[in-house]
Amino acid sequence: MSIKFTDEIKAFEAALGQPPPAEYYVLRLFITGKTPRSSRAIQNIRNICEERLHGRYELEIIDIYQHPEQIEPEQLFVTPTLIKELPLPVRRMIGDLSDKDRVLVALDVIPKETAPPGRGSQDGH
Repeated sequence: MSIKFTDEIKAFEAALGQPPPAEYYVLRLFITGKTPRSSRAIQNIRNICEERLHGRYELEIIDIYQHPEQIEPEQLFVTPTLIKELPLPVRRMIGDLSDKDRVLVALDVIPKETAPPGRGSQDGH
């Protein structure tokens, strides 16, 4: 066996022992103006992203009052709405995002099986 082949095997085995690369998240939060519910949604998703995604995300906040052209392509009916574009699959969450565990499951940050049982609705009602 050549040295090069042995080195390649060692590199492959080392790669197998490494955790997979962290995924990058692309999120779009659609809100309607400066309402209390919109403000809560913004604060909640920012807190979740900073706490759990550690800079591995892009968060775009879109006020549909200022950008009504965004409503139709995204087929929005309710705000606030968070759309996770990446990593796939695309997911949508409606409400103020106050149920942190539910948001983390929807973002695929934690598996559904490990999330604690629900503590009420996602919109804080």
